[in-house]
Amino acid sequence: MRLVIIGAGFAGMYAALSAARLREIQGVSPDELDIALVAPEPTLVVRPRLYEQNPETLTAPLLDVLKAIDVSYVQGSVDTVETQSRMVRIATAKGTKKTLSYDRLVVATGSRLFRPSIPGLAEHGFSVDSLDDAIALDKHLHGLAKRPTVNGRDTVVVAGGGFTGIEAATEMPARLRAILGPNAKTRVIIVERNSAIAPDMGAGPRPVIESALHKLGVETRLGAGVASLDESGVTLSNGEHIETETVIWAAGIRAAPLTAQIPAERDNFGRLLVDPCLRVPGVEGVFATGDAARAACDDEGNYALMSCQHATRMGAFAGNNAAAELLGVPTRPYHQKAYVTCLDLGEAGALFTRGWDRKIEMVGDVAKKTKREINTVWIYPPKAERAAALASADPERVTSL
Repeated sequence: MRLVIIGAGFAGMYAALSAARLREIQGVSPDELDIALVAPEPTLVVRPRLYEQNPETLTAPLLDVLKAIDVSYVQGSVDTVETQSRMVRIATAKGTKKTLSYDRLVVATGSRLFRPSIPGLAEHGFSVDSLDDAIALDKHLHGLAKRPTVNGRDTVVVAGGGFTGIEAATEMPARLRAILGPNAKTRVIIVERNSAIAPDMGAGPRPVIESALHKLGVETRLGAGVASLDESGVTLSNGEHIETETVIWAAGIRAAPLTAQIPAERDNFGRLLVDPCLRVPGVEGVFATGDAARAACDDEGNYALMSCQHATRMGAFAGNNAAAELLGVPTRPYHQKAYVTCLDLGEAGALFTRGWDRKIEMVGDVAKKTKREINTVWIYPPKAERAAALASADPERVTSL
């Protein structure tokens, strides 16, 4: 029997850990149940931190962990899923192709930044969506110091006033000072189509965010979107033109394109609709998890967000349940009633809220300490020690926060 997991992000990593945990509990050998994880690299990209400086350091190796729990690593990118024949086709870095059959499949392919066809965005826009994108932005920022102080060199525009946009924008003043010098007259501007900053956070936490932006000197342009980009800067939908050499696009994400190959229903974000055990209805043997799945967190109408907080726990349930079907033991319905946010606000601290109603629990330096612990400890893979790694993946206990 073979269980194949596509993706080495938070959901894919915990799917592998959890499936291996159940295999161990049931006394089944790796020869009897092969668990294979397919990804371009055996590395976890710590995506929630890519707004920070030195993004090339924001990865964690997985190969030793996978070896410790007897999970096979298959290097390459899945470009085709054939659900009827239960086969995935993999493109390798060397340009060759190979196939891998499966008895159960876990789709943990994550998400991608949504890039609309705005004139000039592809040529002149940056992002913090992937490791390569974040490294390109960091290289560009360091290159600004060698350019003349004209044409908006010291101005950064962040398109999108949601979670990612705010974290990128509030980190930027310190990054720019470190590169351009403490006396540089830098500007950071957030452009948000909605009438308020952080539209998904609600009215409760918003004054804390607005105060932090004011403290850092971050400007906002609300009720307007990006109409076009060119070498001189960015033009907004209200006609305003802002001279800048740096535009960071942070306006929404969608499930990775591979989910479109699964013949099933999807939501507006491209996520596969799943049942309580994270199966894809109507497609035998296929589970979806993390940013690839639209899953109910509870019975109150709350659904998992596209975040590592939900992906880790969802991954553990998906891996457990896919293995459980093969091993003939009961599956466990996914549930995640606890929900928190911890929003980094740069030198202004952070904001920690609890619950879907975003009740504020911590602000400032106290919340910042928690954010640092989340970013540097909690979301990283377990150590490559078999017993501890397997124990970390109990679906009922897994949480990144």
